[in-house]
Amino acid sequence: MKKNNLRIAALCIALYTTVVVGFSAPVREKANTEAKSAEQMAGKPDLSKIKAEIQALESSWAAADNARNSNAIAAFYSDDAVSLSNNKPMLVGKAAIQKEIVESLAKRVKGSIVSYDVMDIFGDESTVTEVGKTTVKDSAGKIISTGKYMAIWEKRNGKYICVRDIYNEDVKEK
Repeated sequence: MKKNNLRIAALCIALYTTVVVGFSAPVREKANTEAKSAEQMAGKPDLSKIKAEIQALESSWAAADNARNSNAIAAFYSDDAVSLSNNKPMLVGKAAIQKEIVESLAKRVKGSIVSYDVMDIFGDESTVTEVGKTTVKDSAGKIISTGKYMAIWEKRNGKYICVRDIYNEDVKEK
């Protein structure tokens, strides 16, 4: 009789453990999802969504850059933007920035292709600071230049626009 009671007790413990462990994982996942939703409702931004949005902007920027379209590139900047270029004075306003873009595109190696990769972002849905890297390849795909940048994006009229940026090239290997 004692053996049967022990077996029944062991079976009950095993069954209880299976039920508790089996059902607690989905409950924990649901709790984590609810906590995330609560954070987002409490004003914490979904940074992964914002990062994807900024990367899409950077990919469009690269397409305009590779098309050598200074008007399209300048359209990413606000009228009151400030740009801190590599080894140049501060540029204030979209007109000054566009003038620099035109000069820079004229000096670019023919057939070269630039890409911009968002490495990190921080901020909130209205103002985002981006940290990224640039890669320039020649027409054969060989890397000819790399660099880094920071950009501050503000959401104006429902879309992000660059209000500040700073960038510079990495030292070229000899």
